[in-house]
Amino acid sequence: MQSLIFLTFTKTLHKPKPLIPTLLLFQFSSLPHSTLNHQHDSQYQQQQQRQHHQHKNIVAILHSLIDSRRYDEAHLRFSLFLSSGNLLDHRTSNLLISRLLHSHTPHSTWSLILLLFTFKQDYVPSLIIYNRLINQFCIFLQPRFAHRLFFDMESRGHVANVVTYTTLINGYCAIGEIGDAWKVFDEMRQRGVEPNSMTCSVLIRGVVRRRDVEGARGLMGELWERMRVEREAEVKTAAFSNLVDSLCGEGFFNEVFRIAEDLPFGSSLCEEVAYNQMIDSLCKVGRYHGASRIVYIMRKRGFAPSTVSYNYIIHGLSKDGDCMRAYQLLEEGVEFGFLLSEHTYKVLVEALCLVLDVDKAREVLKLMLCKEGVDKTRIYNIYLRALCVVNNPTELLNALVFMFESQCQADVVTLNTVINGFCKMRRVAEALKVLDDMLMGKFSAPDVVTFTTMISGLLGAAKVEEALNLFHRVMPENGLKPGVVTYNALLRGLFKLKRPNDALKVFNDMVGKGVNADNTTYTIVVEGLCESEQIEEAKSFWHNVIWPSGIHDKFVYAAILKGLCRFGKFNEACHFLYELVDSGVSPNIFSYNILINCACNLGLKREAYQIVREMKKNGLNPDCVTWRILDKLHGKVRKHTGSEDPTLSTIYEG
Repeated sequence: MQSLIFLTFTKTLHKPKPLIPTLLLFQFSSLPHSTLNHQHDSQYQQQQQRQHHQHKNIVAILHSLIDSRRYDEAHLRFSLFLSSGNLLDHRTSNLLISRLLHSHTPHSTWSLILLLFTFKQDYVPSLIIYNRLINQFCIFLQPRFAHRLFFDMESRGHVANVVTYTTLINGYCAIGEIGDAWKVFDEMRQRGVEPNSMTCSVLIRGVVRRRDVEGARGLMGELWERMRVEREAEVKTAAFSNLVDSLCGEGFFNEVFRIAEDLPFGSSLCEEVAYNQMIDSLCKVGRYHGASRIVYIMRKRGFAPSTVSYNYIIHGLSKDGDCMRAYQLLEEGVEFGFLLSEHTYKVLVEALCLVLDVDKAREVLKLMLCKEGVDKTRIYNIYLRALCVVNNPTELLNALVFMFESQCQADVVTLNTVINGFCKMRRVAEALKVLDDMLMGKFSAPDVVTFTTMISGLLGAAKVEEALNLFHRVMPENGLKPGVVTYNALLRGLFKLKRPNDALKVFNDMVGKGVNADNTTYTIVVEGLCESEQIEEAKSFWHNVIWPSGIHDKFVYAAILKGLCRFGKFNEACHFLYELVDSGVSPNIFSYNILINCACNLGLKREAYQIVREMKKNGLNPDCVTWRILDKLHGKVRKHTGSEDPTLSTIYEG
């Protein structure tokens, strides 16, 4: 009891009193701690800001590299950025990966995605990225690798859609694995993903490649049914386009005509679109007459082909040498308001003039002049240029007169074309009259092209003094300075007339006036000297002028080699070629063929095959010309299917 009282008393006596200094000390000691926390937060924020700026900078750099198509460097920088532990958010990562897919290097892009998986385990590419990657692997004929991506995509929570399956089916069809394509098609249905018309069309392409017509027809029936129930017009159009391209590409043209006659897809696809697609597909494979048959079917049903499609047919027929059929189609096209494009007009007019049917060419000109918004001067210029191949100066002059009568202004191009036409027809006097009228101010003033054309024409007619007069006197009087093209024309004409001394004077004049020679100049001089039997001068010209200038190409080499071989200097020609190779120059196949031909003409069989070996050593394979030259050594024609080493070794042993 006492002890209890004692204890109670003691506690009362020693009851602690509030100590203000102690509290103050506590508060004072706590101040530095809060300051440290604030400093730590500030440092963390600064670090976050620096990291944010760093991320923005690297993203900006990557976008710049992609914009400039430096995809390899972009892949490298992105991988280094990820390897250093820096991570981007999902959206930015997907955006960069999506842009890098434009590089069409799926393996490099997939490697980046694997790096993202490693350092950012919650990262999942979008379904669109997976589909694009799968498509790129299929384009590179690697559908099995694409299938692995398919499984990876599913393991990360994505559900494959119709695009995924269609892409895989297309990949297997591209490598001829139609069985695997069918398996994917069946699996697609089992998983509840309905194939669309594009899926069926892609599968038909694979079946058609296997020449399975009946199987393709069965799938076509399913395709028509799907097209009837589908709403997306773009998908149906793409599917039909793919189908027709497949049939035309594999040569099943009768199937295309059957579809055109029957229209089994009914009203599910715009008939005009379908017909124009057939025309386009047939023209792609050069079946222009087949395309015109589609036009006939269209017209019978009250449709008219598009301007683009009809131009395609006429252009193709003109290029294929059937300009009469092209002209007939043009006449029929006028009935439904068709007008030629300028490019098709040019091709058709040139084709008609080549077969000397100027009357029809003139009718095409008249039709083209009726078209609104055309540059009539340009239309006439095209017609006049086409007439230049016809040896009929009267027609050329009549066309020019007709142009003036129709109040169409002739420009310098028009008159240059007329002068060029007269010169080609050896009617230099008429060309000079046109030039005189230009100089007198009746027409547009002549330019450098006018004088170059006229000088070339005069030299072609062996009128050297008149040509030199134009060059040295008339051109300067009209304020025109000849360029390298004019000098080349003058040099070529003088050398052809066997006047090498005059030509070399012109060349020296050219150099003295500061006009830089080009490869064409040097080729003309070397060929001219060789044809004038001045081979030593040609060699000297090479050593003293051409080689020091650093301006020389395959045509210059060929000219020198031809000249040396022409004078029987085979060994010198070989040394020249080998010196070029030793100097770092890579001669092309033509230079080697010149030497091989010379060796064969001299009966040097061993040397000919030695050149072939040297050619192969320098990375060039014999072409068909090489083999034809070598056949002369053996007196019979061999059929060479390739240029493999075994073939060559067999000949060497012979």
